[in-house]
Amino acid sequence: MSDIAVILNPTAGNLETVRDWQERVESIAGGCPIRITSHPGEAEALARRAVEEGFGRVVAAGGDGTVNHVANGIVASNAALGILPMGTVNVFAMEIGLPSNDLELCWEIVEAGNMRLVDLPSANRKYFVQLGGIGLDAQAVKETSLAFKRSLGPLSYLISAAQIAARQPPKLFIESENASVREGSFVLVGNGRLYGGPFPFFKQAIIDDGLLDVVVFKRLGYLEIIKYLHDVVFSSDIRVPEIEYFQTRYLRVSSEQDVPLELDGELAGNCPVEFQMHEKALRVLAPSASG
Repeated sequence: MSDIAVILNPTAGNLETVRDWQERVESIAGGCPIRITSHPGEAEALARRAVEEGFGRVVAAGGDGTVNHVANGIVASNAALGILPMGTVNVFAMEIGLPSNDLELCWEIVEAGNMRLVDLPSANRKYFVQLGGIGLDAQAVKETSLAFKRSLGPLSYLISAAQIAARQPPKLFIESENASVREGSFVLVGNGRLYGGPFPFFKQAIIDDGLLDVVVFKRLGYLEIIKYLHDVVFSSDIRVPEIEYFQTRYLRVSSEQDVPLELDGELAGNCPVEFQMHEKALRVLAPSASG
């Protein structure tokens, strides 16, 4: 019997494609059990159950949100996370070098069993694999409906962000021994280098260096933030004085306002938020160095 179980999240794609996804995953995964989520957040419980049943490899078939839930379900076990990138956004899959347009090859990587230990950050004790955001992007996630997301994909977030841009951003208070800035209007916390797609945003990030990478946009309006986001994505370094970039093991962000938090593209509560890094706490099935 195989020790691989698959957690498939059909809500990560268009409704018409759900049946196609299921058939595709069944054809790739052979006789491995496939557990299909029926409501948001169920992937974590299904992953935890798979671990209890003795599966050593638990595969997240979906987007970054599904990967997040499965990682939360297997943490503190000996199970390894596999990924079949099938969602709207698959940033963590890109980060570890998976071919996002070749599910068969991704399955071969799962079967090969090459394991890599990566860091696992947490925000208020909830783990995330790639990114945490407080402010603009979390507000965009909050205001992007599932139907909108299904019809427009990643573009839906940009449209929501544009609608938010005219508002006054929140005042965020930054606490970290490594930060030289104490206030900001938007904070992004990364585990790896990529943000929003194949964009190297956190320039010094390494996924197993034990450090959180933090980008603080200082007291800027949302339109300025969007401009600087573009500048950071397409430059090789962060040199503008309006943005602070530092690395740390611990960060606290608070506000007197009701400011949302997103983790791996999903809402995860509000400020205040305590970020911590758990070094090499997640086993991931990844391409081998030679491959």
